[in-house]
Amino acid sequence: MSEPVAPTELPIGRGLRGRCPACGKGQLFQGFLGLRPACEKCGLDYGFADAGDGPAVFVILIGGAIVVFAALITEVAYQPPYWLHAMLWLPLILIVTLAPLRPIKGLLIALQYHHKAAEGRQERVEHEARRGDV
Repeated sequence: MSEPVAPTELPIGRGLRGRCPACGKGQLFQGFLGLRPACEKCGLDYGFADAGDGPAVFVILIGGAIVVFAALITEVAYQPPYWLHAMLWLPLILIVTLAPLRPIKGLLIALQYHHKAAEGRQERVEHEARRGDV
């Protein structure tokens, strides 16, 4: 029977830590959100990695739900003035949007590598259209 894989060796752990999805040792990021051209340890080319707007969408949905829920509860319970709402929620918005952005981008890239996700191709549809299958 095989040994269980440590959680940090799974794609989820590698992505959340910002490590290379192949070896788990090299750094994935150069700067805050910019990707390195390749892994400095195993040489994996990061050209396949395209998280697109996925990380931003997840951050907006999760962070927005947290901030709106907290603001509504505060408004119903205490009815503070608007300036206090601004003082409370603007820093929280920065925290819940910027802090998880890099780990979520790393996670999506690691899962993309793990599942061998690639761009869709039109060749098959065009080929089937020529044959009359579509």
